[in-house]
Amino acid sequence: MRHSLTTMKTARVVPYALLGHPVAHSLSPAMHNAAFKALRLPAHYSLLDVAPGDIPRTLQELQTRQYGGLNITIPHKEAAYQFLAANGQLTATARLLRAVNTVVFRRNGVMLGDNTDAPGFLDALQESFRTTPRNKTVLLLGCGGAGRALGLICALRGAKAIYLADLNLAARRRLRLAIQRAAPTVPVTCVSLDRARRVAADCTLIIHATPVGMHAGDSSLLPPESFRPGQIVFDLIYNPAVTPLLATAQAAGARTANGLGMLLHQGARAFRQWTGRRPPVAVMRRALLKALKARTP
Repeated sequence: MRHSLTTMKTARVVPYALLGHPVAHSLSPAMHNAAFKALRLPAHYSLLDVAPGDIPRTLQELQTRQYGGLNITIPHKEAAYQFLAANGQLTATARLLRAVNTVVFRRNGVMLGDNTDAPGFLDALQESFRTTPRNKTVLLLGCGGAGRALGLICALRGAKAIYLADLNLAARRRLRLAIQRAAPTVPVTCVSLDRARRVAADCTLIIHATPVGMHAGDSSLLPPESFRPGQIVFDLIYNPAVTPLLATAQAAGARTANGLGMLLHQGARAFRQWTGRRPPVAVMRRALLKALKARTP
């Protein structure tokens, strides 16, 4: 449901939410509620913990309750895609990635599913490094969820070659097949973690899309010799701001970025989808940094 400013000034408070399991750790409410306030829009964003299997019922219920839109996070992105493929509409990006992280409830009763993860990653890559995946040799650690989206978008945006590493061999194989279908000229190779450690130094872009590094005691998946000056290392984790992987990469001279920029830009794109308004990105970034600082010991 897209709202004009005039409509939203006279309307009730429109609810928005993030659906996930678990979901309490998310910083999304901080940035979206700050954006609504900055634009004086009567809306509120909250967190809803939804058990696996409950996505179809929840989407229908929230549409009935006149939610304006939703974000979808793990483990529900594929379930949302499957439901909306049969019962709603999908953007070309969502169809390509076969995952939904944004839902728009339109006035005509249609549910639209989109995926802003991949565009948000490209925005963050451009912002942090002034570059794109084109002509880069990419190592992707983690092939499920957001990792799948990033592997596909790197291939579609002209990566020179892609290495895929994941302990879940089925997820790794599915992503390889998806890349081969979407971008058949891009060489894609599945590798073990041991081989990933050996080929990493030859890669120009390393993307870390696993949870390793979020918890105290985690160590870097890659050793110091996997990194080198000039290399770009992008870790989707944003708390802690410097994961063991990023610390190891920085010590070797690589250029690094955490996942806060991707969180910001995928959220900004969702905000524009819901409201039709230009998102106040600077306001959203400040809100994220403030919320993250409050959670940092």
